[in-house]
Amino acid sequence: MWHFAVSLFLVELYGNSLLLTAVYGLVVAGSVLLLGAIIGDWVDKNPRLRVARTSLVVQNVSVIICGIILMVVFLYKNDLLNMYHGWLLTLCYILVITIANIANLASTAMGITIQRDWIVVVAGDDRSKLADMNATVRRIDQLTNILAPMAVGQIMTFGSPVMGCGFIAGWNLMSMCVEYMLLWKVYQKTPALAIKAGKKVDDQELKQLNIQVIDANLNNNEKPPEHVCLVTEKAIVTAEIPKEPSCGEKIKEPFRTFKNGWIAYYNQSVFWAGMGLAFLYMTVLGFDCITTGYAYTQGLSGFVLSLLMGASAISGIMGTIAFTWLRQKCGLVRTGLISGIAQLCSLILCVVSVFMPGSPLDLSVSPFQDIGPHFLEEESLSTVSPHDFLTTEMSNLLNNSNLTIIGPEEESIPLISVCLLFSGVIAARVGLWSFDLTVTQLLQENVVESERGVINGVQNSMNYLLDLLHFIMVILGPNPEAFGLLVLISVSFVAMGHLMYFRFAFKNLGKQLFLCSSPEPKIEPGEEQRETSVV
Repeated sequence: MWHFAVSLFLVELYGNSLLLTAVYGLVVAGSVLLLGAIIGDWVDKNPRLRVARTSLVVQNVSVIICGIILMVVFLYKNDLLNMYHGWLLTLCYILVITIANIANLASTAMGITIQRDWIVVVAGDDRSKLADMNATVRRIDQLTNILAPMAVGQIMTFGSPVMGCGFIAGWNLMSMCVEYMLLWKVYQKTPALAIKAGKKVDDQELKQLNIQVIDANLNNNEKPPEHVCLVTEKAIVTAEIPKEPSCGEKIKEPFRTFKNGWIAYYNQSVFWAGMGLAFLYMTVLGFDCITTGYAYTQGLSGFVLSLLMGASAISGIMGTIAFTWLRQKCGLVRTGLISGIAQLCSLILCVVSVFMPGSPLDLSVSPFQDIGPHFLEEESLSTVSPHDFLTTEMSNLLNNSNLTIIGPEEESIPLISVCLLFSGVIAARVGLWSFDLTVTQLLQENVVESERGVINGVQNSMNYLLDLLHFIMVILGPNPEAFGLLVLISVSFVAMGHLMYFRFAFKNLGKQLFLCSSPEPKIEPGEEQRETSVV
């Protein structure tokens, strides 16, 4: 609910401009890109319950604080604007974006913990149960994508943004208690969650085992083996004289974790599958603010868009059902290949829409043709209010670049192009979500437990990196006349992503990839397979 509402609040707060929303999106993408591996490493090195509890509390408390700040800003915006020449209001904007970014980082840690670790442990060695649990989680996500916009939209339509902020703050306070109770019950019913594999745990177990061996030998008046004595002596010395890391080593630790995380990600046997999923984020063919803004310029109303978003969510649920059926019939790796082909076939409609009547494609129109005259105008900037400066300069710049959501033009526009575009986008969700579930389960099954957090953290970083590039692509071509070119580029990146997955699938199955009746061989997790193939 918060992920959907925060964009609406920022647009409403800044005079129907996408400036704050764009800044928020860039901050979130950049933070996960830089800190994804570090967050994953923190998930790996700490007990599961502590990670889940900390992430849950930080996420919900951050959202509650953001909701309170937004309520104050909406109620006293004019007063804040006149205090300290608007700097206090700007500080509130910075606080909201910063705290919301912290909430998103906590949400990333929570997603890695629950969806990539806890589910694997709860499912155990039953892959069918793991697939069903993954599909169920995705269906819940799709249902929330339907219900959350409806709830927030109704509150803001019949109430006010202040009521919307208060409702979300109260909802997160209540849901935090309920979520914690449910997590605690799952943790109690699954004793395996209390046991976490890792290098540090293995070392401690080895030391304890050696000490037990020595005690047993001494009781029997036998001399322990030499190698056991050496290991035990080292363990005792390490225990008696702990080495404190220097200040320089503490500073270097996050950078070392970042580097080692990316190296470990590259060495995974499912590296190309993860890269294929990341490339699917470099697209404008989704129901975000960019596609919504383009739909408005083509004459679609908000009511029609809400219906299209509902149809998209239903298509996503169908994708989770297709994943479960295909995995049982053809195997996990082949399911990813079939899902990719289905998605690409659906996106052909989007490619055709670019050249159909009603498409505004015109590459002769410069995306920045209105910016030059704007800066040549003589305007007085005597005030030092940052809010006034951003409102008059940056917001007008975005408006002139067609980045804000504008209403439909008075003259009628043929709807053939936009209908084909959204038909392709909605149909492609079936293959998209089935493919996403395939790669998710491949990462769950083939990444060793001690590296599960850092690998999935790097995967999230890759996803956000390609998502960030897609925003940059839109900034370089923000006008509707260039949207057709963005569609072609997006389809090209989706095709490259599925080619990467095909490389992974063919490397592991060979010619058996095209035989659905033959069983799939088990993929060896970790770095050994990649090193063997290189040799």
